[in-house]
Amino acid sequence: MTTDLSRRTFLQVTTVAVGGLALGACQTFYRQTPAPLRILILGGTSFIGPHQVRAAVARGHEVTLFNRGITNPDLFPELETLIGDRDGDLGALAGREWDVVIDNPANIPRWVRLSAEALSGSVGKYVFVSSTGVYVPYLTTDIREDAPVDTIEDPETEVVDGRTFGALKALAEDEARGAFPDSHLIVRPTYIIGPGDPTDRYTYWPVRLARGGEVLAPGDPGDPMQHVDARDLGAFMIKAVEDDLSGTMNVVGPRDPLTMGSLLERTRAAVGSDATLTWVDAAFLREHGLSALTYWTEPAGDYLGMMRVNGDKAFAAGFGPRPLEQTARETLEWFNAQDAERQELRSGLEPEREAELLAAFRREG
Repeated sequence: MTTDLSRRTFLQVTTVAVGGLALGACQTFYRQTPAPLRILILGGTSFIGPHQVRAAVARGHEVTLFNRGITNPDLFPELETLIGDRDGDLGALAGREWDVVIDNPANIPRWVRLSAEALSGSVGKYVFVSSTGVYVPYLTTDIREDAPVDTIEDPETEVVDGRTFGALKALAEDEARGAFPDSHLIVRPTYIIGPGDPTDRYTYWPVRLARGGEVLAPGDPGDPMQHVDARDLGAFMIKAVEDDLSGTMNVVGPRDPLTMGSLLERTRAAVGSDATLTWVDAAFLREHGLSALTYWTEPAGDYLGMMRVNGDKAFAAGFGPRPLEQTARETLEWFNAQDAERQELRSGLEPEREAELLAAFRREG
């Protein structure tokens, strides 16, 4: 599907590089005085949602949240929050109108169907946050928006796991397209990183490198890597709704190719680490029960193009990722400010396991 990048004419543009959690160093062309929009955000209080909210408020838009009131309920006391549930309790949306809705948390197509039905005639555009996971298996490189997407035998399943995630996201996209055929935007981000990441897939690296010592580096230094900082994703999505973009768009970064070697070297430098890297090849890791580490996977077979998704459309539309070094420093600062319970890393290797693998690699190598 093609993306309409010019449905609204820029009144005036300016390059901005704004600090803070909302826009960070995202260098993107924005209108100086955008027309205020009424934006409904489904979710809005977990990981990428708050960055969208802050970017929208900073741009002068009127934001309404719809969620269950469970996750971080006190995060935005100044904003209107409608309480309900994607799974059948949508009554709070009745009788209201918005210019755009941003659908963040849906992994199940039925939830998108229910939300789209409830909002039909009440919103001008439906924005759905999908994933580059729809392209599983990644059998080619330079994957563009018109590439085939994953399918499953039982499209009614609501079991979300590694096998079903991409296919369910693709089916959820179809629900948004079907309900808003001429006024939808499907955003497909790759791995989302940065402060607040509940997975710690990237967080592991600045934390581990800051600790110093010998660090197990997986695979080959030349293995390709891609990601998007949640703050840049949030800022770009608000820009996209201001510009009335439509269609389907991969959002991946950085603009210049990134390798696992440069990711670790740049992160190490950014956090001021004296750690040493020991590269352990994928075959050894597989033999020892480790097929992936954080968001690195050997670029072969079903994962050949996982980190080679084409992001030209988003870049042409003004997406501007911040430097990796900024993400590294600020992710470490965020993590170090968490309580002891949250500082139990949710991704990566436990120190004992890392030491065991390094010792085995030296013996067997």
